[in-house]
Amino acid sequence: MKRGFLSHDHSDKLFEQIYDYILERIVRGEWKEHEKLPSVRTLALEFNVHRLTVFKAYQLLKQNQKVYVKDKSGYYVQPGSSLPVEARQDPIITAYVQDSHLSEIHQVQATYQFSKALLEPNLLPNLYFSEYVKKVFDLYPKVLGTYSTTQGDLELREALCHYFVHRFRFYLSAEEMLITAGSQEAIDLTARVLIKPRDVVLLERPTYSPAIDVFRRQGATILPVEITENGYDLEQIEKLMQIHKPRLFYLNPTFHNPTGYTVPTEQRKRLVELAAHYHCLLMEDDSYRDMYFGEEPPLPLFSYDTSGVVVYIRSFSKYIAPGLSIASVSCREPIMKLLLRAKSLSDSGTPFLNQKIFLHYFFSERMQQHLEKLRIALSVRKELMEDEMRATDWQWSSPAGGFNLWVKLPATIGMERLLGQCKEKSITFVPGSICDPQRELKSWIRLSYSYMSEQQLREGIRQLIRVYDAEKERSRKR
Repeated sequence: MKRGFLSHDHSDKLFEQIYDYILERIVRGEWKEHEKLPSVRTLALEFNVHRLTVFKAYQLLKQNQKVYVKDKSGYYVQPGSSLPVEARQDPIITAYVQDSHLSEIHQVQATYQFSKALLEPNLLPNLYFSEYVKKVFDLYPKVLGTYSTTQGDLELREALCHYFVHRFRFYLSAEEMLITAGSQEAIDLTARVLIKPRDVVLLERPTYSPAIDVFRRQGATILPVEITENGYDLEQIEKLMQIHKPRLFYLNPTFHNPTGYTVPTEQRKRLVELAAHYHCLLMEDDSYRDMYFGEEPPLPLFSYDTSGVVVYIRSFSKYIAPGLSIASVSCREPIMKLLLRAKSLSDSGTPFLNQKIFLHYFFSERMQQHLEKLRIALSVRKELMEDEMRATDWQWSSPAGGFNLWVKLPATIGMERLLGQCKEKSITFVPGSICDPQRELKSWIRLSYSYMSEQQLREGIRQLIRVYDAEKERSRKR
């Protein structure tokens, strides 16, 4: 490599440029797993920089688990740091492409799908859904011949703003809202706009698995924040914000996925204060809010935001109409401008027909009444699943809403083998490790009680317990 390759306009960032150079060659497979990397001295001469600059780059690679050190020998490529061979053969694929582990599980065809946090289709009001489709074509006869705006249908945005303002005390206008094709697009779009390689991102541990993949693809440095039944350790969060200056904290504080935990009101207020003080954005993912089994959950963090630090993602896909795939992103103007610019480059706006159908479907009196029926149906399914599991040695906390149980199994059970045996019996679940930014939590599983009928749910849990008992006995005999 020629000297002068680096940009000296920002000399304090030279080590980051060297970091990017080394990482790209590792990811592309030019340096193989366990291969020794060039010495600090060699790269310092090659780049015409001080050896300390190269050393800092290597230390950051080590911290991010891309390289490891052998005493008195040097730096070596950490296994798992490169793209799969098939991905490297495609020159279009970028250096940060990652597989979505949850989508792989969802692709498994099974009779008992405890892996899908979606509503059972029979619970949706399918009988009168067609009435709203017809109504939309009557009201908007040219709907199929029209693109939406990039920001989303103004009529829908105004209706959602009115809903948020009156129900959650938001201070919000239609210009501060974007309509997306579901929450996952919203997370991905926001991450692409706000996160660049090496930015520090706080993620709950455990968390929504695709969010981990999204932020890793952006090259973020991920720091975990433990979430428990009682919420967060705010002292830990403040210390992380003080020391690491994170760009963003992605969180799911209401009927959290996968645990079902809900963060109390006082912590929500304090989080917003901390975020404003330390200039850390909060990306609040609110996908299960209406599915509560007793009292309504606390107000969203966005309700307490007066500084523009919260990006509020509200999905309606899970329990309104997954086929429509509608979500909204609410944030202040500076971030909204960036989001609109990015979305305009990726599509021509969320499908107009979907938005109009959702508008009339969601705000209908029948749909709002149906939400209460959904809450009752999900509560019954949750209790049924818990009743079937009471005779086991499993541990869990009963959530006050949402779609999932977060279950701890004894550590003696091999999770990969258990999942393999379950697949053979046409059962799927989500291993806890893929919900963990550190890929640990191997004794935990996520079981969704939302996607099956009561009879299927009962039969499936009994089958799962039988497979578990067989594996437990096998482990005991080893």
